[in-house]
Amino acid sequence: MNSSIRAVAVFLLAVFLLPTLSPAGGTIPAGTRIPVVTDQAVSSKDAKVGQTITGSLAKDVLVGGKVVIPKGSEVKLSVSSVQTSGRLSTPAKLYLRLRAVTVRGKAYTMATNSAGRTEKGKGKRDAGFIGGGAAGGAALGALAAGGKGAAIGAAAGAGAGTAGAAATGKKDIEFPAETRLVFTTRADLIIK
Repeated sequence: MNSSIRAVAVFLLAVFLLPTLSPAGGTIPAGTRIPVVTDQAVSSKDAKVGQTITGSLAKDVLVGGKVVIPKGSEVKLSVSSVQTSGRLSTPAKLYLRLRAVTVRGKAYTMATNSAGRTEKGKGKRDAGFIGGGAAGGAALGALAAGGKGAAIGAAAGAGAGTAGAAATGKKDIEFPAETRLVFTTRADLIIK
């Protein structure tokens, strides 16, 4: 009798415990949000389109309450769009795309959206620098030498305003290591 009870207990244990211990597989549907943490820094100043960046999954990806991709899984990202900041009117931009995830030693290619940022345009701010410099120069020139001085002062002030805008306007984007980004899958992904 003891051996039959033991056999039933082992069978029930196998039936209920093994599915939770075996690696879960499943289909991650399109539209699933995948949070990632980068392992290395990347900057719009020197990044190149296609450049690979490594990272890891920030939290478990669940399907039907089961972990399909565990937190900490290695991911590969790539620079999908980059533009260095210009001095006057070109804002910096830097976007990454999640390309692959490794689950239990097997790499899976993913199709996701891009995540990143574009700096705000500086056009109005720069116009303020340049216009303000021209107006100030014209006023000083008019006081010093009348009409002809106003024209010379306006040109000099505009030049000074342009130089001021150029000197203060360059701002690149940098994602330091441990930057958190969220990507959304664009197609179903089957994990086995």
